[in-house]
Amino acid sequence: MYGIDSYVAIGDSFTEGLNDKRADGTFRGWADRLAEMLAAGEPGFQYANLALRGKMLDEIMAEQLPQALELKPDLVTLCAGGNDVIVPGADVDAIAARLEAGVAALREAGIPVVIFNGPDTKALSVMSVLRGKVAIYNTHLWAIAARHGAKMVDLWTMAPLHDRRAWSDDRLHFTTDAHRRIALLTAEVLGVPVTEDWREPYPSSAEPANWISSRRSDLAWTKLHLLPWIRRQLRGESMGDGLSPKRPQLSPLLPMETAAIELRDNAAAS
Repeated sequence: MYGIDSYVAIGDSFTEGLNDKRADGTFRGWADRLAEMLAAGEPGFQYANLALRGKMLDEIMAEQLPQALELKPDLVTLCAGGNDVIVPGADVDAIAARLEAGVAALREAGIPVVIFNGPDTKALSVMSVLRGKVAIYNTHLWAIAARHGAKMVDLWTMAPLHDRRAWSDDRLHFTTDAHRRIALLTAEVLGVPVTEDWREPYPSSAEPANWISSRRSDLAWTKLHLLPWIRRQLRGESMGDGLSPKRPQLSPLLPMETAAIELRDNAAAS
């Protein structure tokens, strides 16, 4: 129905699905949600998700891109470079050039590509300092999409993501609801009909955070998330060390599998 019989997702933790947890503790994420929508319209649909948390751009280009090229799917989604951009002193122009080489390789192979720009971090205390670097990277990404005929999912202007409630406590990953909305927007970009509206605003906040509660939150975040991230960077470690992609090969997303996911999640929510 949609002309997409096979889909390969490559990238880092965003595409792996952190922090959209299923009832069994595994991660679902926007890519799985998008695959479920695509599978509903294509009986022979197959899906692979090669993304892995903590992966830097060069690792994605070296490890995941060749697999995607070999599989030759009807669609590849690529979101990469975010882990590189947030490193102090990173050369954003060079990062964009390396990502463009990957997009070019996919397009030269005749594979349709969807890329994602970075979200606006204005609503996130401390992380808002990254806005300038992310904006520069995004400008490159728009140009890359135009030069190579790739589609863009514009996270920067996605209004619901400007709400703090769209973000997990680590200020790096999205909540379950945000992943749901991103999947809906991606489907819209692809021309896939959806029954929900990602634009629906969050309810009005009952109590806006005051200065004291914000600073306490910053201190807790620094201890739980920032300092461990700095230690991993200094040691050359990654959150994904020792882990494997959750769907390393193209395989059917069975209706029973999707139904089981929905039943578990609904039971957990009730």
